[in-house]
Amino acid sequence: MLFNSFAFLFGYLPIVLAGYFLLDRWASSASWRLAPAMWLALASLFFYAWWDVRYLPLLLASICVNYGAGRLIGASAGAARKRVLVAALALNLSLLAYYKYANFFIDSVDAVAELAGAASLPWHGLVIILPIGISFFTFTQIAFLVDCYRGEVREYRFIHYVLFVSYFPHLIAGPVLHHRDMMPQFADPANAHPRAANFAIGLSIFTIGLAKKVLIADNLSPLAMPVFAAGVTPTLIEAWIGVLAYTFQLYFDFSGYSDMAIGLSRLFGVKLPLNFNSPYKAANIADFWRRWHMTLSRFLRDYLYIPLGGSRHGVAMRYRNLMLTMLLGGLWHGAGWTFVIWGGLHGLYLVLQQAWQRAFGAARTRWWPSVLTFLAVMLAWIFFRAPDVSTAWDIAGALVGANGVSLPRGLASHATSLAQWGMHPAFDGIRWIELAGPGLPVLLGAMLLAFRAPNTQEIFFLYEPAIERIFQPAGRWSFIWRPTRRWSVGFAVLFVACIFGMNRVTEFLYFQF
Repeated sequence: MLFNSFAFLFGYLPIVLAGYFLLDRWASSASWRLAPAMWLALASLFFYAWWDVRYLPLLLASICVNYGAGRLIGASAGAARKRVLVAALALNLSLLAYYKYANFFIDSVDAVAELAGAASLPWHGLVIILPIGISFFTFTQIAFLVDCYRGEVREYRFIHYVLFVSYFPHLIAGPVLHHRDMMPQFADPANAHPRAANFAIGLSIFTIGLAKKVLIADNLSPLAMPVFAAGVTPTLIEAWIGVLAYTFQLYFDFSGYSDMAIGLSRLFGVKLPLNFNSPYKAANIADFWRRWHMTLSRFLRDYLYIPLGGSRHGVAMRYRNLMLTMLLGGLWHGAGWTFVIWGGLHGLYLVLQQAWQRAFGAARTRWWPSVLTFLAVMLAWIFFRAPDVSTAWDIAGALVGANGVSLPRGLASHATSLAQWGMHPAFDGIRWIELAGPGLPVLLGAMLLAFRAPNTQEIFFLYEPAIERIFQPAGRWSFIWRPTRRWSVGFAVLFVACIFGMNRVTEFLYFQF
């Protein structure tokens, strides 16, 4: 079930909201105070089972085992405490390794053996269907276990833990939640009371996210898909259009999901952490990672980079830790060498940035670091999206004219005068770019929005004087908002436009990770 589907918007969501608030009204006795949270947990498990009910027992087993391990860690001391933690972490990582990386490991070993001239190994790829959201609910629980070991967990109520892990707005594609942000909210009975402000804020943010997905990201997909198909040889202009299209498709797809998750959660009185903050406006690559998938960046910093030693043991170790963190972050996104290269590129970018700042200090000019950062991120997205390394290198080469500079059909018919400059106007490349369609205007509009327009949080703060914005260290935004009639009509029109634009329902790109 997708957030941008009619079944979710007009079936699942109204039923879950109604049950949540009705149970709060009926829960007059102390024994029924957990009823709204229990209902929301059951609804979240149903949401997960909708995708593939066969993996619901896997999610439930993971929740029960990790909850028991967390309680056991909290009750243990000394060496026993550490042994329980190591065993629980090993179990989680083994589960993730089997479902997500087993075939990648087998294929890599077979490829190395083939290159070495060895006899074919008696290994074959396993028939494994990746459980949706496994990376997110595994990382969420790993953080919980580590915090139990550190003595930072105070709330162990089982129903709240089930809801913390399975909470449907975040379960499939994030954000990566932290127990200290969420468990107190689930335990607060006041959050189950319906409030007009929560509905106004939640529906507004959700509508913005829906528009990003339906009106922008989905319309960029036809420009990007043909360029990244295996075996194609895009020419220079085709490659630039396709790579830029994917760069902004992913941006608005993930930004849209993040807004929709925050808006949906706010309907239930629960505030999710901010996960997206105009990353293409970043001044450098470190700033990009403070703005892109912010909860994952914090997880990698707190539970990987700092435990590896961070920057505490000299410059060389700092660079090593940065590279290891980003390589593992790349593997987290997907089981393939393209993701390893993507993570390695970002690790290299971070190392080069740190080295530059040590040698020359921070850049004084305002424009070129941001442009260089965007181009570096765009180059890395090629490996993130490409089906294999060979295709990625071919597309990267096409950006500098390695496959020629012939014009696509839609442009060639209007640019025959360019032939005198050595550019062949005849179409001989990928038969897909139609400039008369919505793709290119949407791409230009998406670029303008990403670089120049305020993001969702800034829109609320800048253009509605009745809104107060409070940024908390944990990464949450709180809003105090009084909607105007003009604002309400505008968002209603935008929502209707999204409904009419949902002629085909597409998954969010981050669902595959």
